[in-house]
Amino acid sequence: MTLRDRAFAKLNLCLDVGEKLPDGYHAVRGIMQSTDFCDEVLLTPGEGPWRVESGLSYLPSGETNLAARAALHFRKVTGLGPAGGRITLHKRIPVCGGYGGGSSDAAAVLRIMNRLSGNPLRWEELEEISLPLGADVPFCIRGGTALAEGKGERLTPLPDFAGRALVLCRPDFSCSTPQLFQALDKRKIRIRPDVAGMRRAAEEGDTAGVARRLFNVFEEGLPKKQRDAVWEIRNALLGAGALGAAMTGSGSGVFGLFPDGDAAEEACRVLGELGVEAHPAQTTGRLV
Repeated sequence: MTLRDRAFAKLNLCLDVGEKLPDGYHAVRGIMQSTDFCDEVLLTPGEGPWRVESGLSYLPSGETNLAARAALHFRKVTGLGPAGGRITLHKRIPVCGGYGGGSSDAAAVLRIMNRLSGNPLRWEELEEISLPLGADVPFCIRGGTALAEGKGERLTPLPDFAGRALVLCRPDFSCSTPQLFQALDKRKIRIRPDVAGMRRAAEEGDTAGVARRLFNVFEEGLPKKQRDAVWEIRNALLGAGALGAAMTGSGSGVFGLFPDGDAAEEACRVLGELGVEAHPAQTTGRLV
């Protein structure tokens, strides 16, 4: 028996970074948003250890893969579900792009393991047990729109901001999250996102208000060459009709919010002609 689920890419509509916490992590605050751009995750129980198939040679195929770790973690916490088998990832979300692909794949595995076990855990409990797998995983369990605080795990669900047109871009380089945190520690951050204003705009369904407030403080910490590349794509999105654009997560993915799907499709064509990987998408609501 094979069960499947979709793993939805996430965006940071705005993201701020605060002081380092006693445990070495940084406090973050921002608005997170799920999209319909997704991987497909298939899980087949079987004998032996977990094997992960993705078609990508640089991703682990054994139990160090985050998707396999999610299956092992669910069984460790609950004592339920298969002890091994095969997990197949049909990857669409860019790897190391700030779109939370690995976290979302892990969240999908947890949802599948819960279904296989007769749904012993409520959604809130799934979110709670998922935190050791990564700060973004709790959000990826249900998605939608949420205020994220703490290390990103303290979630306040907001009204759905669904159905807005997007373009998701992937530059041809990756960013180092630890190096970006270190860079921000060494500098005075000049501009911070308007998280409260973004929250109000999202709650009111104000697309233009959300677009005006798209901002990611991590852009401040990028090395100049990478920052220039991110801003070049951001400016290209704005030139192609985006209402606003920003980097997501710790990068290097850049996204734009568009007035409608036709505008987003046309922007993908324009970005493609510039040699930029670009995908149309939409914002989505919570799974429940």
